[in-house]
Amino acid sequence: MLARSPSDPAASYPKLSPFECGMRACCPRCGQGKLFKGFLTLAPRCEVCGLDYSFADPADGPAFFVICFGCVPSVIFGLWIEVAFQAPYWVHLVTTLPVMLLTCVPPLRPLKGWLVASQYYHKAEEGRLVTSSDPAPAPGSPPQG
Repeated sequence: MLARSPSDPAASYPKLSPFECGMRACCPRCGQGKLFKGFLTLAPRCEVCGLDYSFADPADGPAFFVICFGCVPSVIFGLWIEVAFQAPYWVHLVTTLPVMLLTCVPPLRPLKGWLVASQYYHKAEEGRLVTSSDPAPAPGSPPQG
């Protein structure tokens, strides 16, 4: 484990699990503050430790995971009801629609929290291309990228 300098603001905070922080929707640095100010809207910063959440950009990640692991089984459920029972539309409205809503909406918030906490934990940032104006790496240093 790398030693942190005393001037590092994260030096006084323990390393928290991104999964636990995401499931609890708490600050990935201190574990105390709230991550969201609405259902899926990130707060601007932690009200406890002041961590600025502008680094976080989970983009469509939560929706992708929900589509793959939530929507597909619920669509299969709806298709099974249709093929097995040739159910009228009102039956799908009463069965398939609630199953879809229950498998797709509730996981969005914890998944977004997990992705934001993972970005903080792994210090993820936007990639940059190396241009010819960038200084050359020192001899013997590992290649960047």
